[in-house]
Amino acid sequence: MACFIVPTTEAIVTTIGKKMMQKHEEKHPVSTDKISFSEKLGWLNKLLWGGSALLAMEHLWHGEISPFPPFLTAAADAQELTVVLHEMATSGVGMAVLVTAVWGVMCVVSDKIHLKQLVNQEQSDSTTEEVPV
Repeated sequence: MACFIVPTTEAIVTTIGKKMMQKHEEKHPVSTDKISFSEKLGWLNKLLWGGSALLAMEHLWHGEISPFPPFLTAAADAQELTVVLHEMATSGVGMAVLVTAVWGVMCVVSDKIHLKQLVNQEQSDSTTEEVPV
């Protein structure tokens, strides 16, 4: 019913955080040997916005969202509102946490891949220097 609201809220917060981080990185440039945190935050934004949009479309398809207030059909009844809040607290938070955890793994793996590429590049640069012409 309303599980998409939690990841959407997280997406809004991370979008604002990304903009702030980009401004900070412009003032204080980071090493080019690393992927910037604002770029990584962009990955999280794309995951959250994309998933939230798909969930919202699915809820719209099933008639759980209406184009007029209260927008969520279950929110019209006070008894159903507790069901909505429970779904947000369980499914919504669970999805947001899972997406953020997957993003965290993506960041760690990308850092390791990037570091390995740098080491390989340095090794290939050092071997070409040792070979006499």
